[in-house]
Amino acid sequence: MKVKVEEDFAKVLKEALNLDKVTLIESGGGDEIRGAREQWNDSTNTLAIAPGVVMAYNRNEITNNTLRNHGIKVIEIEGSELVRGRGGPRCMSMPLNRDDI
Repeated sequence: MKVKVEEDFAKVLKEALNLDKVTLIESGGGDEIRGAREQWNDSTNTLAIAPGVVMAYNRNEITNNTLRNHGIKVIEIEGSELVRGRGGPRCMSMPLNRDDI
């Protein structure tokens, strides 16, 4: 059933964004145990700062490498100050105004 939900979600995103293809990138590279460990370290709490560029905690090595393997530039940050607020790069940022892509 997990695959069906992922396929449905990817389909909805693809249609909503008017794209030819959507690739879902899993925390921990898709490994259930590593993914769970890195999620505790805010691996899914990344901040997109430009098309194909994100900021992420440096402690999530597997997820960051998975992102890089998908052509995404990952700017790694220590984040010792952000964790004091119990958030990550995305949660601890203010909304940005951007030009349309």
